[in-house]
Amino acid sequence: MLKRRLYQDLLDWKNRRASSKALFIMGARQVGKSTLARHFGAENYESVIEINFYNDPGASRIFRQQTAQTILTQLTAYTGQSIIPGKTLIILDEIQECPAARTAVKFLVEEGSAQYIETGSLLGIQYKPVKSLPVGYEEQINMYPMDFEEFLWALNYPLESIQYLKDCFLHRQSVGEAVHDRMLRLFETYIVVGGMPEAVQTYVRTRDITETVYIQKQILTLYRQDISKYAQGLMSLKIRQIFDSIPSQLDDKNRRFRLNALGKGAQMRNLENAFLWLEEAGVALPCYNTSAPVTPLRLNEKRNLFKLFMNDTGLLCAASLGNIQFALLQGELDINSGSILENAFAQALVSKGLDLFYYDSKTIGELDFVIQNERYIDVLEIKSGNDYRKHRALDKALQVSDWNFHEKIVFCKADVQEEDDILYLPFYMIMFYALKDQQHLIWDPLAPDFN
Repeated sequence: MLKRRLYQDLLDWKNRRASSKALFIMGARQVGKSTLARHFGAENYESVIEINFYNDPGASRIFRQQTAQTILTQLTAYTGQSIIPGKTLIILDEIQECPAARTAVKFLVEEGSAQYIETGSLLGIQYKPVKSLPVGYEEQINMYPMDFEEFLWALNYPLESIQYLKDCFLHRQSVGEAVHDRMLRLFETYIVVGGMPEAVQTYVRTRDITETVYIQKQILTLYRQDISKYAQGLMSLKIRQIFDSIPSQLDDKNRRFRLNALGKGAQMRNLENAFLWLEEAGVALPCYNTSAPVTPLRLNEKRNLFKLFMNDTGLLCAASLGNIQFALLQGELDINSGSILENAFAQALVSKGLDLFYYDSKTIGELDFVIQNERYIDVLEIKSGNDYRKHRALDKALQVSDWNFHEKIVFCKADVQEEDDILYLPFYMIMFYALKDQQHLIWDPLAPDFN
């Protein structure tokens, strides 16, 4: 079982809220939702009952019943497993296939004899509409492909070594040549292998890139099959066309998604639902242009100007033309104009719960990522080549008095260094860039000392 960061979130839910809320793990297919839920149940409950609505569509009939007690009676009869009050976890897997089960979650949680984890993908798409959502009885968390630190865990990389790297990040200290070179090689490997658990497990077991790529291509085929299943008719064709064009669109010099590449007369208003489908399915990551890199970025968003990244860099490598894996493993991260490297950073940022934005103008140039980190704005530049100190757009942006960036980071091949208020970090340290600590705002106007 691969160690996943989200396991701690499941523990937190069990210890604090499982008696009053079901936990809904959302994410793209094959990111490890079911495996995590199953492993968590085995380690923390006396009994686990699992229903997979994708593999066992007949189980949906159980949830046509009107009461929680009737559902549970039929569920135990159907599975041949008993519920131990307060000590049983029921996993409702691929719940998008059974909207009635999603509706029933409210009544099942209220009944209280078991605790519930739902897993699902493609749930933002109204393939099978849910009659009544369990508002107030369901907590939702997102799951993504494995990040670089999870990849290191899978390789049994020493935890004390990861802590050493984190200390260097926090104190802005050099890592040292030997460690730095090794970490670059590991990051290059991660870009090729990606974070899909089956691909990672295959690589860990065999160290065979060819076998790993085979798994990645199988997952890409599954995604295309999902498009055909969940999005019917003309919409399916549009979504498939957009999905298949992501590698070539990213190869473009400015990487901005060009609608005319999809055919003559393609317009945003006709394709917006298709882009939304891919985003909500979790298989594509849009990065929108912002008219100004100031808070709140969402209000400055330009929906018609965006880049479209793939949810996993390993899948992007497998989907790209040519045998690019060998070049990447040799350290040629500027291949395809650095688009694959930039995709790896988009994937990392989204997995941290951050929204993707970039800035581009004729007077300033392009800033690769503009990130709203709580109330701060950080600007991140990704430099794949050796000329990482040349960042004309960033230099110009720093001269604009109305723009106050908190962190100015250039991710590059070099070791940690700081110069002219710009922090240069090696690529692999993206694993330590994270949301600022939440500040609690305690406000009680009825308190005796309130003034």
